[in-house]
Amino acid sequence: MKDRSFSLREFYKDKRVLVTGHTGFKGSWMMRTLILLGAQVTGYSLDAPTDPSLFEMADIKDHICHLKGDIRDLESLKKAFDKAKPEIVIHMAAQPIVRTSYEEPVYTYETNVMGTVNVLECVRQCSFVRSVVNVTTDKVYKNNEWEWGYRESDVLGGYDPYSSSKSCSELVTDSYRNSFFGQDKRSCAISTVRAGNVIGGGDFARDRIIPDCIRAVLDNRQIIVRNPHSIRPYQFVMEPVYVYLYLAARQYEDMTLEGSYNVGPDDNDILTTGDITDMFCHKWNMIYSGASWQNVSDKGPHEAGFLKLDTSKIRQKLGYKRRTNVSDALDRIIEFTKVLIDKGDIPSCMDEQIKEFID
Repeated sequence: MKDRSFSLREFYKDKRVLVTGHTGFKGSWMMRTLILLGAQVTGYSLDAPTDPSLFEMADIKDHICHLKGDIRDLESLKKAFDKAKPEIVIHMAAQPIVRTSYEEPVYTYETNVMGTVNVLECVRQCSFVRSVVNVTTDKVYKNNEWEWGYRESDVLGGYDPYSSSKSCSELVTDSYRNSFFGQDKRSCAISTVRAGNVIGGGDFARDRIIPDCIRAVLDNRQIIVRNPHSIRPYQFVMEPVYVYLYLAARQYEDMTLEGSYNVGPDDNDILTTGDITDMFCHKWNMIYSGASWQNVSDKGPHEAGFLKLDTSKIRQKLGYKRRTNVSDALDRIIEFTKVLIDKGDIPSCMDEQIKEFID
């Protein structure tokens, strides 16, 4: 169970942490959190994947060791490890968009599979890493459109190239863990975390429902919803970010906690795309006006219709309890967007939301 005396602030103070994919949406929230926790942070990534970029808005680069590099480049990644000498590695670099994976399957597999191989190979060849968390997705499971949540022991097998590549990343992680680490081999705890749909301020990616909502209302357009009946587990971005850091810290001190974990919302926050769009419009119209949506199918490629996670393992083994719900998340997104509209202080807005969550 969770150690009530455990403090993330105390643990991460001056810890050497390497984060891959730190210029992305979730990576930017991770970096602001680690900066607040007082860690010695190194980020390894390509340029920010969106324009505008949360990484640039969040004033991160001057507070970390920022290394530009491709996760597919093993030699470049080795140099980053040698420079950072991390005790903890959070692997977030990925090609994360389902539709993009249909357009660029080779790039998706190279990034999501060989990228994971490269990270773990660097860990294998160095002596200083003690804890690794590989960030995957709820889409790693073979989707049977069940009405109950997938458990960590269920069969892997993503349908589309993105989901499939993340399933492969899980298998790679398990193979490295069994082959090179633990027991009579090198002591380094390695886990994967499978997170449900993440929402939060500063996500500018395409083909995601909340960024699509924000873009539409800022452009005075009606929101277009492609699959209003698709069911997804939505959660505030700080939920998985906190879990990645919490798990990395706990398994650093107790290797028996390593493994695979789901992190997702309670049943109340497993919603259809139409429902979460309705919630967004209602909240937006309480402050501004004009938010509405229409169902316009573009006959795009296959995406899962129903997806739900069973999170009992992380509750029972780590004692983790959710701190927010989807309504809270939407409030924070609109708060962030208001600061953006008003050309306010984005880093301070993020720090306030992070502190509120952690404390």
